[in-house]
This record gives sequence, structure tokens and C-alpha cells, in this order.
Amino acid sequence: MASAGLKPGVPVILRELEPSSEMFKQGASLRVTGTLQSYDVDSATAVIQDGSVSLKIDTQNLRDVSFRTNSAYQFIGELLIRADNEAILQARIGRNVDGLDLNLYQQSLLIRRQYEGKLRSSRRT
Repeated sequence: MASAGLKPGVPVILRELEPSSEMFKQGASLRVTGTLQSYDVDSATAVIQDGSVSLKIDTQNLRDVSFRTNSAYQFIGELLIRADNEAILQARIGRNVDGLDLNLYQQSLLIRRQYEGKLRSSRRT
């Protein structure tokens, strides 16, 4: 049974996670995608990158995920923001998405947002 307080991960592009963004909120439930740059087994911390932007991922709650650098991964979890505005995603779900065209995926997210915006505005009128 799902927890009543568990929210779905909102798909975001890593470059959108900057302090001035509306997505950059303590505890925000997000879905992020990027290429694995590094993984530290001792701290269970991964770093994913998309272009010039990177994000730390706390993977301590994940099971049965094998990490390979330069492979594409998608994570769903809650954003934790430290005092110095450093963000880390506390992942509850992680999966390898090798084979996913990341550019096409990002384009589809933008189109989806445009459609959802139009749908919301049409329901208000």
C-alpha cells in the first residue's frame, strides 16, 4: 500500500535545478535523468550529469541497481537542500535507462509541459 504522503516525482531537467527555480524546493519530489559520472560505494553517493550541470544522488535506499559510469540513469526522490544551496536527491527509485535518447526525452518534457499548460488554461475558461 502506498504512503499517503508520498508524491509522484515531477520530471525535471538538471539545468532547471538552480536556486532561483520553482523546482528547487526542500523536499520536492523529482524525477531526474542524467549520465553517471561517479559512484562512491562507501557513501552510496552517485553524481549524474547532463551537459555542464551535475547533481549528487543519495542511493542508500536503493536495492538491486548496479552502477556503471557513463551509463544513463533515472532517479525519483526528494530534494534535500543544504545551507550552502548544495542539492542532493535522496533517491527512492533508480533505474538504468541506457538506450534512452536524452535529447528527445528533454524535448518531450518541454512539449508535455506546454500541453499541460494549455489544458489547465482551457479548464479555467
